[in-house]
Amino acid sequence: MVTERASDVAYVRLQEMVLDLRLEPGAFVNELSLATQLGLGRMPVREALARLAKDRFITIVPRRGIIVTPLALDDVLDMFEAREAIECGVAFIAASRATEQDLQNLRSLIATVDEARSSSDFEQFLRDDHAVHTFLVHMIRNPLLQDAADRLLLHSLRFWRLYWKHRPAKPEAMLSHADLLAALESHDPIRAEKAMRNHLQASRQLVQLLF
Repeated sequence: MVTERASDVAYVRLQEMVLDLRLEPGAFVNELSLATQLGLGRMPVREALARLAKDRFITIVPRRGIIVTPLALDDVLDMFEAREAIECGVAFIAASRATEQDLQNLRSLIATVDEARSSSDFEQFLRDDHAVHTFLVHMIRNPLLQDAADRLLLHSLRFWRLYWKHRPAKPEAMLSHADLLAALESHDPIRAEKAMRNHLQASRQLVQLLF
């Protein structure tokens, strides 16, 4: 039986705290306090923080300390630009590679998102929407793209949690995946790429209007 390394445990738990905003953007964090809170040694926590810094979830500021990476508008727009560059290509590839089992699983995930939208449960919607985008990336079975997209989608999840924490969640802001699903079902790469681009651009416009 393989025992999980303490630094891996610290990384996962600290990442979860960043993603669910227990460690809020811009907040200073203390290595010793985090180690005490997690019940782990300082070295595993230090290693985890170094990995989180590499992934841009935390920022090490010389002579000042460690902060949870802030989310300014420019950072968010960079995130959308990166998502559009990656996910539109993913949608293009997925349209030609999707198996019937892939599409069946995707339909189920999208139906779950639609249920969350109808209930206006924004946290459930965010988790389910994240699952859709993550599954789509994994449909193309390209580990290099998966690694890049998975990290990017986690940054997106953190942003939307912060965005809706301070705003009333509205159903019209919970965007549909219907056009994307239809394009994938028709195995039309150009249509799928366009549907994903429209989806992401609509999200970005919403942010620019209200951020």
